[in-house]
Amino acid sequence: MDFLSLLMPTASGAASGSTSSMSSTPIIIMVVVMVGMMFITNRSQKKKQKEEQEKRDNVQIGDEITTIGGIMGRVVTVKEDTLVIETGADRNKMKIAKWAISTNNTAVEKAEAERKAAAEAAEAEKKAKMEAAADASKARRKKSKKKDDTFDS
Repeated sequence: MDFLSLLMPTASGAASGSTSSMSSTPIIIMVVVMVGMMFITNRSQKKKQKEEQEKRDNVQIGDEITTIGGIMGRVVTVKEDTLVIETGADRNKMKIAKWAISTNNTAVEKAEAERKAAAEAAEAEKKAKMEAAADASKARRKKSKKKDDTFDS
């Protein structure tokens, strides 16, 4: 029995009393849909984990971080699996595991500043293009007006 005959039973199969293929069709379809959903969910989860691991690996000395416990501090020492942070005004030092990093505030601020600068540059470029178009339009109108004046004379 091939896959197509399981999905679409023929009239001859139904007439001969083949109810096993008719009852297994919805089950096969459900299994295929579930496997597809599991694949999509697992893929997005792995992508998110990869991004988080990359973020943790890119922590540098001087970065300001927040841990999953809510502790904020500045990175003093970075080792393979741990790092030391300074917290508070009295500069208490704490040793934490890298997996406990929730956010890198310095990297977030840098990315936000870059995004803002890019938006401002795009806005300035758009404004410059609009001014250039307006100037070109004025020049065309002046040329057109001069031509009209020469024809009138």
